Amino acid sequence: MDIPRERRPNRQRFLYIGGGLLGLIVLSVGLSRLRPAAPSVERGTIWSDTVRQGPMVREVRGPGSLIPEQIRWVSAVTPGRVERKLVLPGERVTAATVLLELSNPDMQIQRLQAERQLTDAQAQLVSLKTQLETQRLNQAGVVASMRSQYRDAIRKAAADSALAASDLISTQDYARSRDQAEELTERLRVEQQRLAIYTNSLPEQLTVQEAQVTRLRAIAEFQRSMVDAMVVRAGAVGVLQELPIEVGQWAISGATLAKVVQPERLKAVLRIPETQAKDLAIGQEAAIDTRNGIVRGRVIRIDPGAQNGTVTVDVTLVGELPRGARPDLSVDGTIEIERLESVTYVGRPAYGQANSTVGLFRMIPGTSEAERVRVELGRSSVNTIEIVRGLSPGDVVILSDMSRWDGVDRVRVN
Repeated sequence: MDIPRERRPNRQRFLYIGGGLLGLIVLSVGLSRLRPAAPSVERGTIWSDTVRQGPMVREVRGPGSLIPEQIRWVSAVTPGRVERKLVLPGERVTAATVLLELSNPDMQIQRLQAERQLTDAQAQLVSLKTQLETQRLNQAGVVASMRSQYRDAIRKAAADSALAASDLISTQDYARSRDQAEELTERLRVEQQRLAIYTNSLPEQLTVQEAQVTRLRAIAEFQRSMVDAMVVRAGAVGVLQELPIEVGQWAISGATLAKVVQPERLKAVLRIPETQAKDLAIGQEAAIDTRNGIVRGRVIRIDPGAQNGTVTVDVTLVGELPRGARPDLSVDGTIEIERLESVTYVGRPAYGQANSTVGLFRMIPGTSEAERVRVELGRSSVNTIEIVRGLSPGDVVILSDMSRWDGVDRVRVN
C-alpha cells in the first residue's frame, strides 16, 4: 500500500517573492521622489543675455514725425467762390505770392455802399462847414452894424448932454438919447456874446460830423480790405504744403485755404509712452532716426497732459538735416534720461516693468538647463534694465516670453 509523503514548504520560493515585493516597494518610493522631467525649449525660439556690470544709459523711445517749426495757415477772410488756383503744392512762395482768387458780388455791393455813405458824410461835413461859417459871418456883420449904431448913440448922447447943459434942448430929448445909447450898449454886448457862441460852437459841431466821417471812412477801408482779401496771398516765405480747395468750390469765412511751411526749419514731435515719461525734462539730449540718418536734438517742450496713453514731446533739431527730411516724415526718437555708473544690468525682458519683481530663467552653468529665479528689477531704459538683486554679473538669463512654462521651475534648452 502507498504511504502518503509529507510535503515541506518551499522557503526559497517565499524568499524570492518577498525580495520581489521589497524591490517593487523600493522602486515605487524612489520613483515617487524623482522630479518630473524638465520640458524642452528650442534654442532658436528664445533669446538670452548676459548680466553685466558697468555704466548704463537710461533712455526712452517713441515714434513721431517731423513738423515745421513755423506754419502759416491761410484762412478765408470772406466767403467766396474759387475762381482761379495760381500755385500748386510743393512750389516755393513769398509773402506776396497770389494763391487763389475768390469772387463774391455781395462783398462788392457792401464796399460800394460803404463808399457811398462815406461820400455823403463828407458832403454833409462840407455843407455844415459852409453853413456854420456863414452864420458866424452874418453874426459878425450884425455885431459890426450894432457897434456903429452904438457909437453914433454915444456921440449923440454926449452932444445932447452939452446942449442940455446950455438949455438948448429939452430934458426929455436928452434923456431919450441917453436911453438909446444904453440900449445900444446892451444890444452890442448881446450880439457880441452871440458871435462868441457861434465861434466857440463851430469846432464842436464840426468835430461831431468829422467823427462820423472818420467812422465811415474806417468802414469803407474795411470793406475794401475784405474785397482785397478775396485775392488770397501766401503771407509768408516758404513752401506751399497744402491747397485743399478746388476751382468752383465755395469757401466759407474762416475755412483753411492753404498751408505754408518752412521745410528748412523742422522739429520732431515724439509720442512717448506715459509710463516712461515721468523722468522727462526740458533740455535733455535726444537722437532722431529719420531712416536716412540720425540727427541730434534737444527737448524743448513736454505736453502737460497725456493722450491715448502717450505724452507729446517736442525736440528741436541741432545740425544739418539728412537728405530726404521733409514735413510729416515718420521718425523714431530716443531721449537720454540719465547715465548710471557701476550698476548691474541686463537686456530688458519681454515682461516685467521697472521697480518690480519677476521670475526669470537663469542658465545653470555647465548644463543645458535653466532654472527660475526671483529677480528684483530697478530703473529701466529702452533696451536694458537694472538688476537690484537675484542675479550676478556673468549670469545668462532668458529674456523672451516664457509664460508657457509658468507652471515649471526648470526647462531644458535644446
